[in-house]
Amino acid sequence: MKPSKDAYGQEIFAYLRGEDSFEIIERDDGYFDSSSGAKVYFSDHDDWPEHEKKAMEFVRGRVLEIGCVAGRHSLYLQKRGFEVLGIDNSPLAAKVCKLRGMRKVKVMPVAKVNFKPNSFDTIIMLGNNFGLFASPRKGRFLLRKFHKMTSDNAMIIAESNDPCKTENPAHLEYHELNRKRGRMPGQLRIRIRFGKFAGDWFDYLMVSKPEMEGILEGTGWRVREFLDSGKSSYIAIIEKASPKTPVR
Repeated sequence: MKPSKDAYGQEIFAYLRGEDSFEIIERDDGYFDSSSGAKVYFSDHDDWPEHEKKAMEFVRGRVLEIGCVAGRHSLYLQKRGFEVLGIDNSPLAAKVCKLRGMRKVKVMPVAKVNFKPNSFDTIIMLGNNFGLFASPRKGRFLLRKFHKMTSDNAMIIAESNDPCKTENPAHLEYHELNRKRGRMPGQLRIRIRFGKFAGDWFDYLMVSKPEMEGILEGTGWRVREFLDSGKSSYIAIIEKASPKTPVR
């Protein structure tokens, strides 16, 4: 990724330098929104929401963090003695992670994930990173890949945001537009802007709990339990299904 296209990484790197930074999210229907700032990506465990802290209790063994951003989850687990590899498609985000002390970081988009069987025991996709699956079809394809490259008792710890829990007319209109286009209501087409930088357009998938369970069907994974935030976001603790369950 060219630095001029790495708007997300530019935001993270700016915050590391002590500058105020936040991204602008542009949706393909012309809607714009802003984040609360990059500070959350650098937050310490004590400042995390309770459902996120609880999710950390399920981590075990060798860990892969997908979309590590500034490394807050990986660094916390690394300090606890876990073997952690963080991946991110942003070269600048990966640089920030290394500068902050992460030992293993790779520049790699989720679509290119390809590791040997039994490489990991836990995959974490927090910060709404279930959305990186982009679409149900791509999600199922990647989940089957995750199944092959993880141990028998592996888990995925993934966060999403229920798109149905909104009263914003602009979001409700977008959900209807998606249905007409044959897409899931929460399947966003967005790009990130920061300062003079604008990233490429990409799909980002937000799902309700039933929608997540539907995507998992036939991939060899199932939801063990949900951790609620009290808002629209939630974390799913996902485990491998019975060995007798076919992976399609």
